[in-house]
Amino acid sequence: MNIAPLNAPHKELEWLALADRDYQMVEVIEVSSKYHILVINELRAKHINETDILRIWESHLPIFYLRQVNVFPDLIHQCCTNYDPNQRAVLSPSGSVLFYVTPEAINQMLHFQSAKSLTPLSMQHLIDQGAKISSAQITRITQLFMDPDSPQRPPPFLHVWFNDIGKILVDMTTYILGYNTNEYVDETILVMLSMFTPGKPPSVQYDYATFIANKIHEQFMNLERERVFKYTSYIYHLLVFNQPDSFSFTLKKLDAQGNRRSVVFWSSLFHHVSYSPYSYCEFIDLFIYPAMSLVLSFPPPRLTDEMQKILQLSKSYSIRDSYFYQDHTVIRIYGCELAPYRLPKYVPMRLFALEYFRQFGNVDMIHFHRKKQEGTAENQAPIRPIHFQ
Repeated sequence: MNIAPLNAPHKELEWLALADRDYQMVEVIEVSSKYHILVINELRAKHINETDILRIWESHLPIFYLRQVNVFPDLIHQCCTNYDPNQRAVLSPSGSVLFYVTPEAINQMLHFQSAKSLTPLSMQHLIDQGAKISSAQITRITQLFMDPDSPQRPPPFLHVWFNDIGKILVDMTTYILGYNTNEYVDETILVMLSMFTPGKPPSVQYDYATFIANKIHEQFMNLERERVFKYTSYIYHLLVFNQPDSFSFTLKKLDAQGNRRSVVFWSSLFHHVSYSPYSYCEFIDLFIYPAMSLVLSFPPPRLTDEMQKILQLSKSYSIRDSYFYQDHTVIRIYGCELAPYRLPKYVPMRLFALEYFRQFGNVDMIHFHRKKQEGTAENQAPIRPIHFQ
């Protein structure tokens, strides 16, 4: 008999609010009106055409402003476990270097070179300079980068008070500094904005690679205690740049003229964008799985032992079926009347938990919810029993 399967899976479980979010590790959320790649290309084009009166590209801020990515905390924690602080490198289980976390490695990845001497950047430097910033400098910054009708008050300023170019510069600065939010713009960020003067080159060019390498090292060393990491995009790009043969998705390393491109333009697989040609399941299978295979002694299984135990509570008591298809995985909880989602081929625990509780909640609602609502409540007080439904 040719009978269609009951509730066949019809779509993938795409990104959900809790699927890949650890709010202590997620990077700052962009609020600019333009997409990252469009901003970078526009600033570079203005630099080439010599039409950028602020000469933003010469500050090197856009070069070190990487794209927002899908955060996958398990990979970051494993990289931290494999991190050798003496070598400043993430190692494979065999001890070979997967990638270095050094200024040289970051500059090489981003195809960045500077003939000029760069100024060391540190948070202490920005704090010290922010304490010295004058009212005249603040006035000039507000005239250049804030809307004319914004409130006249001392800093910190709200991000929404800035004009388009001001918001872009704030986004770049907060991203590189590893801020949790760009909602408020304080004196440390104003110091960075003060380097720009119309018609003149930036007054200072900072060494962003050394700053970022030191921040990654610091956050790796404290990750177990603080659970904070703000440079996931750098880890992803360092992995792809240094281990390209480990990934099967297409990497566009050269531009139309055959020139080498920054790794930012190689692929959009792990970029957190609504217009990405890749699904979240492809992100897991094409990037996360091979990346985890590099940092673990054995490739991760399609369903971990912990997932198998949840679904098979004992030898005699099972609550599910699981199906391993060629390109995706499906789990079914007995009694669930919802169509299951197509999970990635290699299922991460976060997606497994979302699908498990979605189906389990449906089972509970359909088969047990009414029974739980009906009953008799006995009260110790001298009143008659209360029947509720």
